[in-house]
Amino acid sequence: MNVCTRKEVPVEETWDLSLVYADEKLMWQELEETKAAVEKLAADYQGNLTTAENIVKCLDEMELIWQAIERIYSYTGLAMEADYTDNKVREREEKAGDELTRLQSRLSFVDSEILLAPEEELEKAVQLAKGCRVYLTDLIAKKEHMLSPETEETLAALGRTLEVPYSIYNTMKLADISFEPFTVEGKEYPLSYSLFEDDYELEEDVKVRRAAFKAFSETIAKYKNTTAAAYNACVSREKTMAGLRKFPNVFDSLLFEQKVTREMYDRQIDVITEKLAPHMRRYATLLGKKHNLDKMTFADLKTAIDPEYDPKVTIEESHKLVREGLSILGEDYVEMVDRAYKERWIDFARNIGKSTGGFCSGLYRKNSYILLNWNNRMSDVFTVAHELGHAGQSMYSDRDQSLYDNNPSLYLVEAPSTMNELLLGRHLLHTREDKRFRRWVLASQISNTYYHNFVTHLREAWYQREVYRIIDEGGSVNAEVLSGLFRKNLELFWGDAVEIPEGAELTWMRQPHYYMGLYPYTYSAGLTVATQAMLRIEDEGEKAVEDWKKFLASGGSLPPVEMAALAGVDISTDGPLNATIGYIGSLIDEICKLTEEIDGITL
Repeated sequence: MNVCTRKEVPVEETWDLSLVYADEKLMWQELEETKAAVEKLAADYQGNLTTAENIVKCLDEMELIWQAIERIYSYTGLAMEADYTDNKVREREEKAGDELTRLQSRLSFVDSEILLAPEEELEKAVQLAKGCRVYLTDLIAKKEHMLSPETEETLAALGRTLEVPYSIYNTMKLADISFEPFTVEGKEYPLSYSLFEDDYELEEDVKVRRAAFKAFSETIAKYKNTTAAAYNACVSREKTMAGLRKFPNVFDSLLFEQKVTREMYDRQIDVITEKLAPHMRRYATLLGKKHNLDKMTFADLKTAIDPEYDPKVTIEESHKLVREGLSILGEDYVEMVDRAYKERWIDFARNIGKSTGGFCSGLYRKNSYILLNWNNRMSDVFTVAHELGHAGQSMYSDRDQSLYDNNPSLYLVEAPSTMNELLLGRHLLHTREDKRFRRWVLASQISNTYYHNFVTHLREAWYQREVYRIIDEGGSVNAEVLSGLFRKNLELFWGDAVEIPEGAELTWMRQPHYYMGLYPYTYSAGLTVATQAMLRIEDEGEKAVEDWKKFLASGGSLPPVEMAALAGVDISTDGPLNATIGYIGSLIDEICKLTEEIDGITL
């Protein structure tokens, strides 16, 4: 279980960044070419964006520049995500990032000058545009929130500086925190972020699991004030920007880009907090009884209901499982899965300095890159399926949309990923029929898919909303305030069913999502759509699958309500959310029933 350095991990478990550039020199060469392209664009169009024809031509030409910028960012940034302790990689990322920030500042005139064009030319440009139509429409909608061209250029130039809070958080978490081993009954266990989150939280041995929780919490507590200072700087910056851009509050500012209402945002948090909590408390109580625990604590919530049945899975075996589970989406999707494994799109390695959790980063009309920390658990298989959901969306939306329109609203960005988790679980249910196996699959869906997206991220969303309320009222936050909020948050959801031990309140320190605006709540929003679309697939088959592919291919060309409608889901009401909570409850009911039949345990 020891964590290696990056140089010690097998190369076949790492991603292949040479798919972006075969050699680093080619990246620097494209950077120089991009700088020249930016200067040519400025020479051709700065001061000349007064006609519809020039506006559209400029945006079409700029799309190619943005594609190059995306490649350079990805090549340098992904290497750093794999190892924050590699100073050479960090220096390269910082050098390239500074150059790209200057280019973005140089390009800032485009948006500013377009909005200075006559109204009739803007209307004509929207009609003329093809790949940039939605971009133009969105830009016009931002007009009242844009600042002077000079100010916009200054803000663009300060882009990397304004992201310093997130950089500090990642550096502290991935490069500076050092965990000492912990001991249980005379045996020493190594500890790291990845080992704790991807292994010990799922550990069958209650003594080891709780000792790991205690050791992990005591270590991160030493960094709580620095982490809180970085986060306070982040949310204070967002408050300042909201004011500068004349939004009434931070919420409206952050939701503007997502194209959703405050009611849709609050609905996810409030309805789930009220209606899902009773179901999850019941599941927690069942776990405690099943494992004969003296008490059910926060540290025990990710325990498998049947650990002996929870198989160890190799990377090769995961390929087969994911391939079969997602085959319902068609041959092109299966081919994408195969390529991801064979062409090394996925970084499985577990090494010092690597980002925790998992993510997928797509390159327009090229391959995607997926990061996770592999621990030979079924939960890792669900993570691979999840991240391939993002890759699948990129594949379809890149094919049908321009670079401007290929990314969906953040509100629905997690729908394709969580759908894949559901499809994997659906496939597993059909491979065998015995009761114990069925319970294991259903419990995996609760503990992996629904717990992670409807509980973990939803509690983050509740906490995040409280932080923004404080900031909106002119306040600030520190470690004591943040810990107090998160303890209240956990106690509100779990009630008397789960004991919240010392250290659980530090959960706010563990997620990077807080530095990405109103992101955490969108996991439950996406999974709501995915659940209802998956149930349609079960009932209607190929017709629903084709509708889902239309949903994926729409990218960012439609606002969330219209996009979800393509999948046959009406998110203009709380109907799908309530139906999904009911579905989660039905899964837990069945798990309880099966446990009574298998083990004689009743609640």
